[in-house]
Amino acid sequence: MSNADTILVTGGLGYIGSHVVLELMEEGHSVVVFDNGSNASRDVIDSVSRLAAGKGRVDLFEGDITEPAQMDKVFQEYSAISTVIHCAGLKSVAESEREPDLYRAVNVTGTSHLLSAMERAGVKHFIFSSSATVYGNSAILPMLETAPLSPQSQYGKNKVEIEKNLHAWQKKNGGIVVVLRYFNPIGAHKSGLLGDRPKKEAANLLPAILETVSGKRPELTIYGGYNTPDGTGIRDYIHVVDLARGHLQALKYEPDNDGVYIFNLGLGKGYSTQQVVDAFIQETGLTIKQRRGQRREGDVDACYADNTRALQQLNWKPEYQLNDMLSHAWLSHKSSLM
Repeated sequence: MSNADTILVTGGLGYIGSHVVLELMEEGHSVVVFDNGSNASRDVIDSVSRLAAGKGRVDLFEGDITEPAQMDKVFQEYSAISTVIHCAGLKSVAESEREPDLYRAVNVTGTSHLLSAMERAGVKHFIFSSSATVYGNSAILPMLETAPLSPQSQYGKNKVEIEKNLHAWQKKNGGIVVVLRYFNPIGAHKSGLLGDRPKKEAANLLPAILETVSGKRPELTIYGGYNTPDGTGIRDYIHVVDLARGHLQALKYEPDNDGVYIFNLGLGKGYSTQQVVDAFIQETGLTIKQRRGQRREGDVDACYADNTRALQQLNWKPEYQLNDMLSHAWLSHKSSLM
């Protein structure tokens, strides 16, 4: 696609979405962010504009994917939209177990509203933020895109249902759909100006670590009871900038035929929760008060990617390692306190 086209990024104020927006702008693209601001700040637009330093452009359209009329309106106001990168949605595995109806309404039904609006607008290029939770507690590691889908959480079940809907939508409408199955994004932009700054209490590991060291939490709960060497869950942690660059490569991807194309985006190896906490302490020199908690419902023992397909077909390769992820996250956290 040419840089003259406009890219719609839903959830573009959020942690992953904002880093995707920045990568797009740095390549000179025009971006429209569609976000309801429920878990992110409008200040993100200022940060990405500052970092992009005059490259590209970004507009904010405040709206909600659960409102079909708002979805139609954004396509009417920005008729040059040629691609949608869909990052919006609720993302806590634990919360999805407590609020399954809410998660389905936002994630599944909201995505259906978006796809319907795209169909009416004639937009046929879609990049979807899926998740490694679709694989569930796979006995085969690392996980391939061809592995059976057996999600253990409502959140993961949402993603599987959306992926099925995407196959049906693409069969009806044609076009190219790229499904990116994220593993565990952490870290922040190396400037410190972008990072994971949720309005709600953090559900993910690294924000919880940062809340603990800043005194917002009295202690860090490390969930145990997993079938792993140290009893804590093993995950594939990928730098959020590497993940964002995966979207840029997905945008450039030009397969021979229309269809649905699925890629894992992960570092390709796993670290346990305890290993990440210990590495953060070593990287920063800080102390963290810790306690062991019971295994969370919906969690799997271990999950890490086979990322060969993305390396070969998207020409994508992660650049950052765990120490970079932790140091950049700490810098971003300190910058947010200033």
